[in-house]
Amino acid sequence: MGFDRQIKWQTTPSFTPLLLYSPTPYLPLPLPMPSPLWSYVTPGIPDALFEQLPGIPLTKREVRVLLISSLRLKANSILWDIGAGTGTIPVEAGLLCPQGRIVAIERDEEVASLIRRNCDRFGISNVEVIEGSAPDCLQNLSDAPDCVCLEGGRPIKTILQAVWQRLLPQGRIVATANNFESLYAISEGLAELRARNIEVVQSAVNRLETRGNHQLFAAVDPIFVLSGEKVD
Repeated sequence: MGFDRQIKWQTTPSFTPLLLYSPTPYLPLPLPMPSPLWSYVTPGIPDALFEQLPGIPLTKREVRVLLISSLRLKANSILWDIGAGTGTIPVEAGLLCPQGRIVAIERDEEVASLIRRNCDRFGISNVEVIEGSAPDCLQNLSDAPDCVCLEGGRPIKTILQAVWQRLLPQGRIVATANNFESLYAISEGLAELRARNIEVVQSAVNRLETRGNHQLFAAVDPIFVLSGEKVD
């Protein structure tokens, strides 16, 4: 092999040994941020662990995992989540990026407070909640992102263009669409921006549920996940 792989032991608060591999000698690998509610190193927090409000969108666990895998986060990523809703993506990303900074943007004051409560609930300190409407509030953000999750906002193409101007080279945009109009607008916007490695995935998830004396599979609302990269 071209390098000696260093083997190091680290422990979680419960003293369970974790075997970590580093291609660079003596370079420690960061562990995800510990949380009182979610002590695992994988994403996919159950929906029921989040505080919720009636009528406020919550990105379902299975879709959330798909979004996070598309973002390709790093330990020190700077992520903007536009239209953060209940705050599930900021919470998951905050745990996965202990050295990073997550900016959750939400125009509704009550929903922004909900995001803050969910961050407190999971003991997360690297999420900043901005009350404002995109794209107007984006120009006031100091740190340029290397990842953007676009979960809402209109006009969507105008927001895409504003985000693209701030996105760092090699950065990624991941957007969701729940209808063909949004799907077309986001696809067209990414093409006009000449994003590279564009991918479009539609989720199809069914959950086993108990209703009365019967068990049946209930469909989770399908959603389109679009992603692209900024080369330079």
